[in-house]
Amino acid sequence: MADLDLGPIVLGGNSFGWTSNREDTFGVLDAFVEAGGTTIDTSDLYSSWVPGNTGGESETLIGEWTAERGNRDRVQIIGKVGMWAGRPGLSPDNIRAAVDDSLKRLQTDYFDFYLAHKDDDSVPQEDVVGVFDELVRAGKVRRLGVSNFSADRLRSIVEISRATNAAPFVVAQDKFNLVDRGYATALAPTVAELGLVEIPFYSLASGFLTGKYRPETTVDSPRAQGVTALLDDPKNLALLDTLDRIAAAHDVSVAAVALAWLRSQPTVAAPIAGARTAAQVAPLVESFTLVLDDDELAALDG
Repeated sequence: MADLDLGPIVLGGNSFGWTSNREDTFGVLDAFVEAGGTTIDTSDLYSSWVPGNTGGESETLIGEWTAERGNRDRVQIIGKVGMWAGRPGLSPDNIRAAVDDSLKRLQTDYFDFYLAHKDDDSVPQEDVVGVFDELVRAGKVRRLGVSNFSADRLRSIVEISRATNAAPFVVAQDKFNLVDRGYATALAPTVAELGLVEIPFYSLASGFLTGKYRPETTVDSPRAQGVTALLDDPKNLALLDTLDRIAAAHDVSVAAVALAWLRSQPTVAAPIAGARTAAQVAPLVESFTLVLDDDELAALDG
């Protein structure tokens, strides 16, 4: 997929309408694009878990931002379907309704990428392939992908799309970071064999790989309780020490090093990383041009 250009990182939009209000969201998006970022990831699921929200808040804010800035043709938007309780699963009728709802919230008539957010084994994959192909032919979606699929199910849906000459699946989106490296053995070989590229989420392990979580340090964040548990593992403390050393050598943030490591991994096109405020975009931008040498990569791999 040599023609697939997502930029050095993809901006995650799951905080929009959750920990980022409208003003913060616009600030994050402005800072990201001004720094050269091009691709934004969202879903109809975001941020339905917040009391008072109903789903689609992230899409709505992104749509308001692109409309106000007049820059829809200068950014790529990744959307997803199937995980939100308001539009659950991958039945053809649900996908058709979901994509139209999402496009309306985004104030656009197409997605640059549209992904099945999770597998749905209650629907024949032939039907999923068929409706996604329909969306591409209708001009509502430009490229296709899947998220959270097993290797076997990924292989089968790609093979069905190829056998039926349907619109191809070109990207996968899965959990992968320096703390959780299961993707490298469970999925990466299949992604590579099929010629897809990976856009990993949880790239910064819910903020742990920013370096702000340390022993005897309290972090004010909705994610803090789950993230601080990572500090109980001595391997993660050693990882932070290694990240600190490499970050200091390059005069960049710990987050930038973690993202640069991900970008160096086989099959990875660009990691997804989010920011709650415009100020938090700066550490992500530091990773845009950061290249780690073989010794640094080996130290992190260890």
